[in-house]
Amino acid sequence: MYRIVNLCLAILGDSRVELEKIVLAAVFHDLGIWTNNTFDYIVPSVAIAHKHLAARGMADWIPQIEAMIVDHHKITPSRANPQSLVESFRRADWIDVSRGVRRFGIPRTFIAAVASKWPDAGFHRRLVQLTIDRFWKHPLNPLPMVKW
Repeated sequence: MYRIVNLCLAILGDSRVELEKIVLAAVFHDLGIWTNNTFDYIVPSVAIAHKHLAARGMADWIPQIEAMIVDHHKITPSRANPQSLVESFRRADWIDVSRGVRRFGIPRTFIAAVASKWPDAGFHRRLVQLTIDRFWKHPLNPLPMVKW
């Protein structure tokens, strides 16, 4: 979560105005993996975020947070403009999940510093395990969270 937040802020130019939205999307974007025990986790993650935001009187944030979660593994740019929070979050997650292979102009040194400060604690290794398991069970749809 901290890696995504810091990468997103770097892409946005350290826009602290949107920090709470970035944090909320970061908290919920992969949560469905664990709460619903599924690798097809976008819908459960959105549902949990929706419930959380509605319960806190933040319903007006739901569309943007939902878009951030839904588009975070989109291969092509979000339909939102390139400077949008949704697109910045998508890029930050791609930087993290690719371990800096996709950088979107963020310096390698910054990415390495973020990864060093907040190590993944085996998260990427677990994603590989889940991907392999999903591939064996669903060979025609091994990565359901990835969208074009």
